[in-house]
Amino acid sequence: MTKAQNDSQNICHDPNGGVPRLLEIMSRLRDPKTGCPWDIQQTYKSIASYTIEEAYEVADAIDQSNWEELEGELGDLLLQVIYYTQMGSEDGYFTFESVVKNISDKMIRRHPHVFDGASQYKTTSQQISDWEKIKESERSGKLNGPAKTLDGIAKNLPALTRAVKLQNRAARVGFDWPDISGVTDKITEEIAELAEARELLSYDAQVEEYGDLLFVMANFARHLKIDPEEALRAANEKFKHRFEGVEQKLAAISKSPAQSNLDEMNTFWNIIKQSEKS
Repeated sequence: MTKAQNDSQNICHDPNGGVPRLLEIMSRLRDPKTGCPWDIQQTYKSIASYTIEEAYEVADAIDQSNWEELEGELGDLLLQVIYYTQMGSEDGYFTFESVVKNISDKMIRRHPHVFDGASQYKTTSQQISDWEKIKESERSGKLNGPAKTLDGIAKNLPALTRAVKLQNRAARVGFDWPDISGVTDKITEEIAELAEARELLSYDAQVEEYGDLLFVMANFARHLKIDPEEALRAANEKFKHRFEGVEQKLAAISKSPAQSNLDEMNTFWNIIKQSEKS
């Protein structure tokens, strides 16, 4: 075994090796001669879905206040970063070190009130406004010209989250209803258009009108300062909890949902719903 191989072996088995240990582990896994066949075959695109999944698992652990689980999920998410930077290094695009430098420089650049002696006596809203101005300047620099208002909003965000981000960005340049009544009027209009499409128009037209309604509902949430993704997640969990309660009550009388009917299940549903209020 060469010295380099021995050093690699040592750091991979060093429990206190930290980030260098993890970088070396990934390098070993991706080694075209001695690595893991599955890891060698992976590409940026093939692991993108895993990255999204790991981010959601982090969020789930936080929602459950499960800090032991969160530690493990953060490790899984960090592994995704290590994966991309290993592939970037192999392809000559970037390295882990260059990614760390990039984000460090960005944090300093976007927080002049902390790192550059600028005024620290600003409200949160003022600091958010300054942050957005700096981001816009960065986007303009990348484009060698003025940035478009909606540039830089990722297409692969959850749709409701992206809708709110698009709306917020447009609102900053004045494209917004002055009060929430404009939004509620638009909701009524979109519901009517969807009903008309359902009666008269094609399936594709119905999909389009339904999308318009969801987009306005996201705007309604924005005006109420509600995160629509968070609200829908909570509604999903509430539905799951109540339906499982219905199943339990049916099981108590030796029935399953398939052996029941809507009226009976609705009765149990309303009992569970009422018990939550008491």
